[in-house]
Amino acid sequence: MPDLPVLDPEEQRVLGSLMEKQRTVPASYPLTLSALRSACNQSSSRDPVVDYDDANLEQTLKRLRQRELVRVAWADTGRRTLKYHQVLEEKLELAPDECALITVLLLRGAQAPGELRTRTDRLHPFADRVEVEDCLRRMAARTEPLVRDLGRRRGQQDARWVHLLGPVVADDATSAAEPAVDRDVVLTGGGAARDERVRRSYDVVAATYADRLAGELDDLPFEAWLLRRVVELADGAPVVEVGSGPGHVTHFLAEAGADSTGVDLSPGMVAEARRRFPDGTYEVGDLRRLMRPTTSSGWGAVLAWYSLIHLAASELPDAVSALVRPMVVDGWLVLALHAGAQVRHLDEWFDHEVSLDFVLHDPAQIRAIVESVGLVDVEWYLRGPITARGETTDRLYVIARKPS
Repeated sequence: MPDLPVLDPEEQRVLGSLMEKQRTVPASYPLTLSALRSACNQSSSRDPVVDYDDANLEQTLKRLRQRELVRVAWADTGRRTLKYHQVLEEKLELAPDECALITVLLLRGAQAPGELRTRTDRLHPFADRVEVEDCLRRMAARTEPLVRDLGRRRGQQDARWVHLLGPVVADDATSAAEPAVDRDVVLTGGGAARDERVRRSYDVVAATYADRLAGELDDLPFEAWLLRRVVELADGAPVVEVGSGPGHVTHFLAEAGADSTGVDLSPGMVAEARRRFPDGTYEVGDLRRLMRPTTSSGWGAVLAWYSLIHLAASELPDAVSALVRPMVVDGWLVLALHAGAQVRHLDEWFDHEVSLDFVLHDPAQIRAIVESVGLVDVEWYLRGPITARGETTDRLYVIARKPS
């Protein structure tokens, strides 16, 4: 393989944009100058956001053509319009997975493996963060390395990686106001290991958790109002709470008139719910494999009440789809989450030894996922922490309907 090209920031943005659009909009590729300007200047999936004009782009493209990193072609139909095609992928002999990672690194700078997996979903189907890490290590082990590990940034749990095709701003001071967060770090070691840690931790704290929180809705008027509203919206159809813990929310729904069922991953929590609320229905189960009720064609409402808080960002689309699938037409999905840009780890909870990662999710991403699975009439509410209760995070509530 020839020596690596050294690309200035403009050249990085142009080649990254061409590589991205080649995969995501192949029918429009190669790109005209106008299309390339829009691709370079778009405000999403770019860091930093730029505002190149045609003259700037033409000079950059001229340099890239001279170095044989860009080729020109003519439009096949209509006006004879110049179009531009990147050759960097060919020059570097990139495999498809390598090309996807280099593309995102060119467009967004230093990133952690979990971020890279999420941001390459339209470019290459990485199965998990382990595959991303394997690809990064392969590129770093080349005779001419393409990437390198920058190590962990202060306050972050995972290392960031950067390409070696030119200068990249990776100064902690410049990004301290909005630090990147890798919400996929919880999958380190695999999803099965994470699930087992969650199950074991909740089994350990089940009794104490129930003692401390079973009456919490008495002090949460907004949440109580929202739950009563869900019962009304379900209109007599059965309701399920996934991640029901010690059963107090499922019991509240039943007291409000719902035919409610609780499902939880932790056998200890289910046992606690059955002991405290013997008239209710509580089962051990995984929210990602939620079944329809035996007495109806589907659930009138599915509540994930603080039950997505241990999932990685990349797992949320599939998890939300799994919750929507067994709902009836005009059924309602209700989500409650911690909002923010952080992953918090606990080794001790309620005076018990645990190993739990709590993921604070981005409200915009949650709303986008809810809409992407086809739900409508989306409402969302964001409230600050109630410090008198010891809360330290913002709370996000989303409610949406499954259309016919």
